[in-house]
Amino acid sequence: MDPIAQFKDGQKAAWASFSPLESVTGSVAPRLVEFAGISRGAEVLDVACGTGVVALTAVRLGARVTGIDITPELVSRAKENAAILQVEVTWHEGDAEALPFPDGKFDFVVSQFGHMFAPRPDVVVKEMLRVLKPGATIAFSTWPPELFIGRMFALTARYAPPPPPGVSPPPQWGDPNIIRERLGAAVKDLTFTRGTMQFQTLSPQHYRHYMEANVGPISKLVQSLETSDPPKLATFRRELEELAAIYFEPNWLRQDFLITRATKA
Repeated sequence: MDPIAQFKDGQKAAWASFSPLESVTGSVAPRLVEFAGISRGAEVLDVACGTGVVALTAVRLGARVTGIDITPELVSRAKENAAILQVEVTWHEGDAEALPFPDGKFDFVVSQFGHMFAPRPDVVVKEMLRVLKPGATIAFSTWPPELFIGRMFALTARYAPPPPPGVSPPPQWGDPNIIRERLGAAVKDLTFTRGTMQFQTLSPQHYRHYMEANVGPISKLVQSLETSDPPKLATFRRELEELAAIYFEPNWLRQDFLITRATKA
């Protein structure tokens, strides 16, 4: 199998357990929707929509929303969430690097901590901008590499097998300079802001347990090291707890993120 295709299959399987985090990611979805400027009647695409927290936030405002994600379990959960809310959203299981939509269809293309996991930034940028109308808005939330979640992914990458050539680290999407380079002349009015996610947890140790159970890359790493190298796993767990302790407030972890907005030129 092509290495990129094999990588995507691994990602698809790894994120299947992510649904419990919707209570946390949902808490900051309104921040992205507001910063993007989504309003009633707008045609919106939520790329790597997960369980639909951004899509459903937008549809409550009266937008017409489509969500797409590569992981079938997350799309199923998104459909359940829409049914509970009794709202209409068009859901697709699909690849952010090959969006199944015509050119210039959407008024807004958004992604919350999602498109950043597509392996090839140039491909996903081209696709997100392709389906966006001229003069319309692209907006996304990402994790800066120098802050907690970016540092956690870097820590995990040090212990995990390297990805295939051509796969870019997701936290690069949290660097404004890299974003400027990737979007380039295809956009104008590029704007950044910051937000904070408060992750409720009783301790860094509780946080580590939760991540191991629900965050795909960490779960995969732990499962591998449990059999192949238990001492290495113990060191990883200790380092993760030490990192989490830096950002721990009484009963919550501070998780700062970057939001980007731009207009398609």
